[in-house]
Amino acid sequence: MGLKGDRQETSYDVSFFMNEVAERGGVVTMSTAGSGSALDQAAALVTYAAAPSGKVAVGLLLADMVDIDQTKYHVNFHKNEVQKGGKVPLLTEGWVVTDMIYPGVTPTAGITAYLAHSGLLAITDVIGSNIKVGRFYSTKDEDGFAKVYVKLPQV
Repeated sequence: MGLKGDRQETSYDVSFFMNEVAERGGVVTMSTAGSGSALDQAAALVTYAAAPSGKVAVGLLLADMVDIDQTKYHVNFHKNEVQKGGKVPLLTEGWVVTDMIYPGVTPTAGITAYLAHSGLLAITDVIGSNIKVGRFYSTKDEDGFAKVYVKLPQV
């Protein structure tokens, strides 16, 4: 599922593209950068990095990335779907309720949220990337979701 509807979007960005299928709710990193404002340049790409060490966290993915045959079906905007290769909405500041949490991690309220691999969040720097993305505001519920405050970029 990725995200629940409970959220507060204080600031978001729609200037990046994503060329892969992905579930919403995780933190994406910059893959390649465009030049200038890069508002409509395909070079401004983000990804769920398998090894985010040395990468720049850009935001939390707010839509599912899908790869469907658009000659037969259309993208379901009511389900927050974006076709692979399209522009993605990224939360840069605010809070969400997500289940994109590193396996075996049990967050507690007030602890720093770090980026692990593939967009997952962790309570410690489990992979040595030292990429802070925000703070956990709750523990996990029975479905594995936790409230996370995101503030990117962390400067």
